[in-house]
Amino acid sequence: MKKEIIQTDNAPKAIGPYSQAIRTDALVYTAGQVGLDPATMELVEGGIEGQTRQVLTNLRSVLEAAGSSLEHVMKTTVFLKDMNDFAKMNTIYAEFFGANPPARSTIAVAGLPKGGLVEIEAVALIA
Repeated sequence: MKKEIIQTDNAPKAIGPYSQAIRTDALVYTAGQVGLDPATMELVEGGIEGQTRQVLTNLRSVLEAAGSSLEHVMKTTVFLKDMNDFAKMNTIYAEFFGANPPARSTIAVAGLPKGGLVEIEAVALIA
């Protein structure tokens, strides 16, 4: 099985020793994305809604660079700083994944990189 490192300038650069994603022959495994603007590497404004929208935009960019898309996501893991933000995050998440969303786990965490409110990682099929 082949292992390919995925990197795109359309998503934030890795802020540690990791890859934005790894592509194999059939799957893409993404690193978690937080709500960073790729141009400034700063968290976007707009609270949980703004950050969730940016996270999913970043995730879409990484998946597209790997030859996949949000439509091919099989599983996501959502990390929330505050589980009270679940409903707001869920509303934005539904806008991106539509009628046939992937399997998902949502976990409350003590903290996220750069002080983010939400982080999402995904496993997707190659389109």
